[in-house]
Amino acid sequence: MQECGISPVIAVELVKGLISDLDPVRCPDEAALLQYCYRVAGTVGVMMCGVLDVSDPKAFAHAIDLGIAMQLTNICRDIAEDAAANRRYLPASLIGDLGPEELIAPSSASRPRLRKGVETLLNRADRHYASGEMGMAYLPLRARSGILVASRVYRAIGTRLRAQDFVFWEGRMMVSDRRKAGLTVDALISAPCQRFFWRKPFGHDTSLHDALLGLPYIEPRHAIR
Repeated sequence: MQECGISPVIAVELVKGLISDLDPVRCPDEAALLQYCYRVAGTVGVMMCGVLDVSDPKAFAHAIDLGIAMQLTNICRDIAEDAAANRRYLPASLIGDLGPEELIAPSSASRPRLRKGVETLLNRADRHYASGEMGMAYLPLRARSGILVASRVYRAIGTRLRAQDFVFWEGRMMVSDRRKAGLTVDALISAPCQRFFWRKPFGHDTSLHDALLGLPYIEPRHAIR
C-alpha cells in the first residue's frame, strides 16, 4: 500500500463492505445498494489506480464507476445463488420485501417485479460502464486494453440476461468462451479508433454518485470538471 500510494481509508471501506456480508442481507433501496457496491468494488477501482500508477484524482470517479458496474452485474447474475446464502441485494424499493426463498423459486405473481428490478439495475450498470470506459485515457497505455476487455466481457453478462428476459432463476448466466474471444477482438480492434481511448473526458457525470456523497474519494457535484 505504501509503495502504490493506496490510502488505508479506502481499504477500510472495502473491509466494511465485506463485513456487511457476514449477516443476512436485505437491501432496502438503491442508495444502500450503490453504497455496498462502492465498498466492495468501487474501492478496488481506486486501489487499482494506485497499482497502475494513475495519479490524476479525476480518474478515481471513473474507476469507482467501473467497479460499481461490475458489482451490479455480479448481483444480477447471482441473485438465486446469493439468496441461498440468505442474501438479497435486490432493493426492496424495486421488488418489495421478498424473502430469499422467493428469489430462488419465484412465484408467478412476483416474477414481473423481479424482471423489472433486474432491468433497472442493469440499466444503472450500463451508465456506470459508460462512465468507467470514458476514463480509460487516464490509465497507462499498457493497461487500457486489458481493463477495457474486462469491462466488455462483464457487461456481456447483462446483455445475456436481457436476451433471456431477465429470467435469472433458471440457471446462472454465463458468457461462452467464443463470445469472450469475440468481445476481446472487437475491443482490441475498435477501441484504438475511438476518442475515449486516447483523450481524457471533459468531466464526470456526478449524478452517478449522489448516493455516495460523504464517502472517501467521492467529490461533490461542483468539484469535478
